[in-house]
Amino acid sequence: MAFKLGKGVGMLASAGQINRKLSFKTEDASVPGTPVIRKNLEPGVMGEANMDGSIYLSDKIPEGSDVEKQVLLHEMRHATDMRTGKLAYADDFIKYNGTIYPRETINGKDMIQVDGEWTEAGGDFPWERDAEL
Repeated sequence: MAFKLGKGVGMLASAGQINRKLSFKTEDASVPGTPVIRKNLEPGVMGEANMDGSIYLSDKIPEGSDVEKQVLLHEMRHATDMRTGKLAYADDFIKYNGTIYPRETINGKDMIQVDGEWTEAGGDFPWERDAEL
């Protein structure tokens, strides 16, 4: 099967004058190369970056809102850190900048050990501080 180019869009500009502008859907929260999936997340969780390269956004966040943009930027920072090897996680650890932080479920809560103390996931951790805008 042959590959064929579609119809050309014609000249977008001539003699320094813009004839036609390209348009992009701005209400779509997609990011090239990163699937963004809206789903029902745990209460208080607005987004999650996953080791498979996808990002979950809470279906409670209004589409196209400033909150959506902030959460997406935050999770993209985590996704970028994972792609570069700066951040990784599994059920029993989080690795950030070469330091391994143990992770366990304690009394039904996702807990992470930092400096010898167990803190509930979602707390003030180095990888979260670095992802803030």
